[in-house]
Amino acid sequence: MKHLMYLFSLTLLLAGCLNSAEHNNDNSEAAGGSEPAQPKNISSRDRSITKANSYSDLFFDSSLLRNYIAKNKPADSIASRMISFYNARNYQFAWFNSDGFTEEAQAFWNMFDHYLTYSGDTSLKNKPLEKQMNRLLPDSFTVSASDKSYQQTELRLTESLMGYALKHFDKGYVKRKELERFIPIKKEDPIQLADSLLSKKHKDNKYFEDINPSYKSLKGQLQKYTDLYKKGGWPVIPPMKKLPKKGSSSPTIPLIKKYLAITSDMAGNDTSAVYNDALAEGITNIQQRFGLNPTGHLTKDLLQEMNIPLRDRIEQLLINMGRMRWMPSQPKGSLIIVNIPEFNLHMLEDGKKVFDMNVVVGKEGHSTMQFTGTLNQIVFAPYWNVPPKIVTHEILPEIQKDKDYLRKNEMEDLGDKDGDGITDIRQLPGDKNSLGKVKFLFPNSFDIYLHDTPAKSLFNKERRAFSHGCIRLADAQKMAEYLLRNDPDWDAAKIEEAMNAKEQKFVKLKNTAEVFITYYTAWVDEEGRLNFRQDVYGHDKDITARLFE
Repeated sequence: MKHLMYLFSLTLLLAGCLNSAEHNNDNSEAAGGSEPAQPKNISSRDRSITKANSYSDLFFDSSLLRNYIAKNKPADSIASRMISFYNARNYQFAWFNSDGFTEEAQAFWNMFDHYLTYSGDTSLKNKPLEKQMNRLLPDSFTVSASDKSYQQTELRLTESLMGYALKHFDKGYVKRKELERFIPIKKEDPIQLADSLLSKKHKDNKYFEDINPSYKSLKGQLQKYTDLYKKGGWPVIPPMKKLPKKGSSSPTIPLIKKYLAITSDMAGNDTSAVYNDALAEGITNIQQRFGLNPTGHLTKDLLQEMNIPLRDRIEQLLINMGRMRWMPSQPKGSLIIVNIPEFNLHMLEDGKKVFDMNVVVGKEGHSTMQFTGTLNQIVFAPYWNVPPKIVTHEILPEIQKDKDYLRKNEMEDLGDKDGDGITDIRQLPGDKNSLGKVKFLFPNSFDIYLHDTPAKSLFNKERRAFSHGCIRLADAQKMAEYLLRNDPDWDAAKIEEAMNAKEQKFVKLKNTAEVFITYYTAWVDEEGRLNFRQDVYGHDKDITARLFE
């Protein structure tokens, strides 16, 4: 009887929420007509959202959600939030577009999977969803709105989001309507979107930024940049045939000084046309914030960054605030953060920075994926088992040109061990090994790890996207010494000996380290400075096209 009453009450709830005309897949329903009154805790259906202005280009029929809830019987609190969530986006997909996963799908899954793995909470586990996500995430694919597999994955992800939010976020800090906008809904004017985020007031004085310091810092910068935009912005630096040098004068220098004063990179109110020490210091400051070599010299790369329109910078702030919503909680203990556009690794212990390290990340076409993992093993003097794609596209053509290629590069042909028609090749431990003298493993479906490299000159470059997807470390020995610092069996001398050995050796860590691989092109550092970086993989560009008018 209790089960029947549950189904009856749920049917009444759905009838009240979904009794509007069914939503066809091309989303051509005309806006207009009065919507039925909704319960206070359920958003009204927004029929102004169409394919012309939606974030995703895929829509589904509202009956799909009704049938999913009736079959899977999520808790009433989750079911009502799912209805409200899709009403707010007019039954537009949240986690897919026709090109595959949205960035938010990957980000949420990283956070959610990390929570399930390390919290010990099994109540939100969903094995069919986990299997589907592990299958899909490493690959690119196209999506049809009518594909039942993608439909089910879409709704399972939303059910997981609602369950996670109710359980994980402190009560009141993530409002229902705000959670619905964690995944963008439609194209908006960036200034209006910024205003709506900045002007929102809550009666209980609880805000999401109170539980997410990185988001809060970036929101503070959004306020400054939006105010600046309304006051007219910063000056445009005109092109110059010859860049001025320190000690010289130029009619453009007062504009540069004005720009640097506005961005707080140069103190005082110097308006002279002389390239003096104060200007050199200001240029050094802004070069550091843009990830350029801090020389104090004016360069074309710097002027290009300075002339990015203020409106574009506001869009960049909004995009990265969206990303910071999905940052997993920082655990106690060792935490490694690799920020891809920054080409940098940050080693933290109990939330405090221990050291930074330059890294090389995947080049275009071999992008380093964003995910979380647990570094639990070090391999000294590693073999490099060459991936099949590299064998096919790089090694075999070289062998055709030089039959002695393998010997010269200290590689060996193992034959077709897997029976897949591709020769298995591995590189022996040694000075020529592409993985260098040590690698660091954190199991993942992308086959990405941290490793040493013999190509040390790449770390001197400003833009360091050169690898096939794995992350090369500028000082791998320093990383090994830190991770093994509490192991009495591994002092600095023994680590160096193992790195230079000719035999591969695996070492399990007694104290593991969490690894977060992120993609922030804007953030506030520990000194309170706003940093910007270039969009190395074009992720910002893709979101900009979907999110902003």
